[in-house]
Amino acid sequence: MKKIAIALIGLFAAPVITLAVAQDSDSLHFGHHRKPGVIDTRIQLDVSPEIKRHQLANMREHVQAIQSILEMIASGKFDEASELAHAKLGLTPEMKAMCGSFGNAKFEQLGLEFHNSADALGETLKTKDVTASLHAVSLTMQYCVSCHATFRQ
Repeated sequence: MKKIAIALIGLFAAPVITLAVAQDSDSLHFGHHRKPGVIDTRIQLDVSPEIKRHQLANMREHVQAIQSILEMIASGKFDEASELAHAKLGLTPEMKAMCGSFGNAKFEQLGLEFHNSADALGETLKTKDVTASLHAVSLTMQYCVSCHATFRQ
C-alpha cells in the first residue's frame, strides 16, 4: 500500500511539474487565480454557451473517471478499471466527432491523443501491473495538462 501511495504522489506531481515547465514562471500562479496584471494567453475556443457547458461537463466526467480508475487500481479491480477507461475516456465515435467539432486542429489533435491514450490505459490495466497502470494514467493525464495549458473555455 505504501508503494501505491508513493506512486500516486508521483503520478500527480508529474503533470504539475510539466505544467510549471511548460508555462513561463511569471505567467501562472498555481491555484484558481492568476497573478494581477498577467494576461491569459491560452487559446479561447469560439463555441456557443451550450457547447461550452457540454464540454466542461465532459471534462468533469473525465476527471471523475480518472479518480475512480485510481481507486480501482488501489483496490486491485483492474478489469473494472479497464472497462471504465474504455467506456468513459476511450475514443468512441461520439468522442471522435466531438473532438473535431471545435474548429481547431490542435484541440482536435490533443483530444484524439487523450482518448487514444485512455484506450491504451484500458489495455495496460488488463495486465494488472500497478506500476505500468499508474504510468499509463499519468500519460493520459499529461494530455489533460497540455490541453488546459493551451486552451481555455
